[in-house]
Amino acid sequence: MPLVKPFRIAVPDAELDDLKLRLSRTRWPEAECVDDWSQGIPLAYTRELAEYWADGYDWRAREAALNRFDHYTTEIDGLDIHFIHQRSSREDAFPIVITHGWPGSIVEFHKVIEPLTELGFHVVCPSLPGFGFSGKPSETGWGVEKIAGAWDTLMNRLGYDRYGAQGGDWGASVTTHMGRLNGGCVAIHLNLPIGFPPADMGQPTDEEQQSLESIAYYQRWDAGYSTQQATRPQTLGYSLVDSPVGQLAWIVEKFWRWTDCAGHPENVLTRDEMLDNVMLYWLTASAASSARLYWESFFSTFGADVARVEVPTGIASFPKELFQTPRHWCEPNYNITHWTSMPRGGHFAAFEQPELFVDDVASFFAPLQES
Repeated sequence: MPLVKPFRIAVPDAELDDLKLRLSRTRWPEAECVDDWSQGIPLAYTRELAEYWADGYDWRAREAALNRFDHYTTEIDGLDIHFIHQRSSREDAFPIVITHGWPGSIVEFHKVIEPLTELGFHVVCPSLPGFGFSGKPSETGWGVEKIAGAWDTLMNRLGYDRYGAQGGDWGASVTTHMGRLNGGCVAIHLNLPIGFPPADMGQPTDEEQQSLESIAYYQRWDAGYSTQQATRPQTLGYSLVDSPVGQLAWIVEKFWRWTDCAGHPENVLTRDEMLDNVMLYWLTASAASSARLYWESFFSTFGADVARVEVPTGIASFPKELFQTPRHWCEPNYNITHWTSMPRGGHFAAFEQPELFVDDVASFFAPLQES
């Protein structure tokens, strides 16, 4: 049996029929008591999205679009890992592995894979363990450090003993660990670097004050999901795996809050794109298994006792990221050789601003194509 097996997304009709039935039988709550999103995703918009999901969204067309990429699976440490492996036709192509986070998926990268291959990169996009079409760990231990090692194994298995890595959200944590390994990763690029205020900061600068305020806002208003997923992911899973509207609301609210969308997610992402991403959670019943990554790694990842990454590091800083981290807060943790302050964009960089993302990733890794 080959180590790497071709894979094709092929959802049975029965699962689509079940989804439509569940959507039609949704038990709705009353409307929020405010005229904005401050209590969560509004009832009227959620009903509108659910109706479109049931009657307007064409999964078969979206499935075919995702299948234009070359999908594979391979077993690593007893777990099936799903990934896209899109090769460039250029002779000097340089391999990069790009990792998503939560509540993302490989769907985030559907607008950047082909441009990157055209610019001379072999692109590998794995689904994190417990996410999408990857296997679900049945034992503890699949935190970001183990995933980083698994990705190094994957890249070597594909014939790449020298490669770059890119990531945001949990993908940034995995990529950071890859930069610390004595493996084949020779450079990393991040759109959510790990950085902390210095102990002796003194009077904050305007930039630092803005960063401190964004962190405080996140902790006060945005961190509830992470506390639940880091402490009781199994409890959360029962409702989200059973209710498609529950899964939709849990994810789409983050597209509103974490994108640079001027108040509405459809200003930057189409309904189909958001639902494509929701479908990768719904169809694979991965609400609990994906949330367990928080249980495994949340508290250790964001501790201050992290080893410095010495490989060259590029960072794309998007203005509507969850919180802004000044460059000098990140420099103790990374060997930063490239920093771009982006004019627009938020947490889902490749999804929201594919052209800016591609340009920055390509310009950072381009010198390695010639090495």
